[in-house]
Amino acid sequence: MEISVLFVFLFISCAATARQVPQNLRNFYNTLTTCSNKLASGFWSTDGGSPSFSYCGDHLADDGIVYIKANMDIDCDGAQGGSADDGRCGASTDTQSITAFQQTVRQYGKGIRDLNANVHPYVVFGNTGSKPGWESFDPQQYGIEPLSVMAVVCGDQLVYGVWGDTNGDDGDHPVVGEASISLATACFGKTVNGNSGHDQNDVLYIAFAGSKAVPGADGANWAARNCADFQKSIESLGDSLVAQIEGGDGSGGDGEVDGNCEWPGHCAGAACSSNDDCSDVLACVNRVCAMG
Repeated sequence: MEISVLFVFLFISCAATARQVPQNLRNFYNTLTTCSNKLASGFWSTDGGSPSFSYCGDHLADDGIVYIKANMDIDCDGAQGGSADDGRCGASTDTQSITAFQQTVRQYGKGIRDLNANVHPYVVFGNTGSKPGWESFDPQQYGIEPLSVMAVVCGDQLVYGVWGDTNGDDGDHPVVGEASISLATACFGKTVNGNSGHDQNDVLYIAFAGSKAVPGADGANWAARNCADFQKSIESLGDSLVAQIEGGDGSGGDGEVDGNCEWPGHCAGAACSSNDDCSDVLACVNRVCAMG
């Protein structure tokens, strides 16, 4: 009974870190239909999909951001166990013992040896690999620094995390769209586990260029014991970074009419399975809401 109560408490604490999406970010999300400045292309969201995903730099010059919209698979890499571990990572079949920036975390001197997926809401961003024809992308080439704060829009919620890991070449395809189980829980609740995430390609991952996005050793509670405490420690920095995003032209993208587009999934560019998934003035074309 006591263990069950503890698990419920941890879940509520993690889910409670999700925030309301500010209007500028809602507008920005709704204008994302295509990407003109593809920094790297040819990535997969799922093995059964297609290599149609790209890291986008359309707003790198004006807003200082790199972004991608994909699904959310679950990452359980890094330090294992601890009081925040409720066992859901046990379903993972590819857990790694370290994350990409383990050495930096250790150098912070906060008494932890690595990020813990159950505690630290981190995003798996960037792709590495040496297989022939394997697509790769290094965010650092565009000013994104390790362990910098990232913003994740999932459903009608905003969750802050850090860039904590990269996608490797241990699978069949170079994939995108993955986050630690604590971040995924904040987005989608306790139904996610180490082998089951969020399949719809409607999650927006935003990375911010420059040192201003890096909390450093003393700007975040790296030794936190749960994701709520860590999230709280980066909220202020996250808010200041999100505030810099212009929010597109405010029209919500092609085909949106005020009052006819429910946030967040019914606007132009949103994934869909039928016309009912789109706003009144849009149609579901090739599984994307667009002008019919």
